[in-house]
Amino acid sequence: MTALIATFYKFVQLPDYVEQQNKLLSLCDAHEVKGSILLAQEGINGMIAGDPADIHAVLARLRADPRLKDLQHREAATSDPPFERMKVRLKAEIVSLGIADLDPEAEAGAYVSPEQWNALIQDPEVTLIDTRNDYEVAIGTFQGAVNPDIASFREFPDYARQHLDPAQHRRVAMFCTGGIRCEKATAYLRQQGFDQVYHLKGGILEYLKAVPQNDSLWNGECFVFDQRVAVTHGLKAGTHIMCYACGNPVSPEDQASPLYQPKVSCPGCYRGPEERSQPG
Repeated sequence: MTALIATFYKFVQLPDYVEQQNKLLSLCDAHEVKGSILLAQEGINGMIAGDPADIHAVLARLRADPRLKDLQHREAATSDPPFERMKVRLKAEIVSLGIADLDPEAEAGAYVSPEQWNALIQDPEVTLIDTRNDYEVAIGTFQGAVNPDIASFREFPDYARQHLDPAQHRRVAMFCTGGIRCEKATAYLRQQGFDQVYHLKGGILEYLKAVPQNDSLWNGECFVFDQRVAVTHGLKAGTHIMCYACGNPVSPEDQASPLYQPKVSCPGCYRGPEERSQPG
């Protein structure tokens, strides 16, 4: 039977997030929904899978909370359930940046729709930055994007302090997989004095879904945090597979390498493990 994967996040003040933990776990268990939900003072971030009716029931219950009434989610069908159990975790941040006094709900930059994104990033005055981890950037990114070469999102503030200047980089556009990381990154830059800061609404996934391939400025594949590993235009499954040992995406070229052993290790294992970010 086909299951449904739903991903969602929202930056919103949840002072009672600790009390919500067991309620959410009981709700998901009652509907036999599995996956992971992170709760923090700053909001909610989740990826869950199950029967479509049960997934929609959980989402409806979440939206019954006035603070989450406009919670948006993204769906993907799967014949192979990606999760074995349900976890609801309490965190200091729903996506870790390590900046304590940041409020993405109030301070995030301006959204740009997928349909308007091409015009923005082709403007020579715009500095385009990929906020994802290096192993994600390696398999695909937008034309002209700067790779910060970071192993985890927590390294982004150091990159920004060393390489970005409000006086020199007057217009900055950023993107990530589903929107959560660049939403927080734009809030950080605005806090640091950057005025014109933009981010791709819905992230790369919404762009690949909405923009025809012939009009696209995306090159390669987009890493995703589920069993598909990577997707291409139209959100079709890509050519990468997951390494059982290090958890990194393995390209067709690396699959042909003598260092690749199916279900054992890949060439990336010899380059050392990578730290994963939360989805988005």
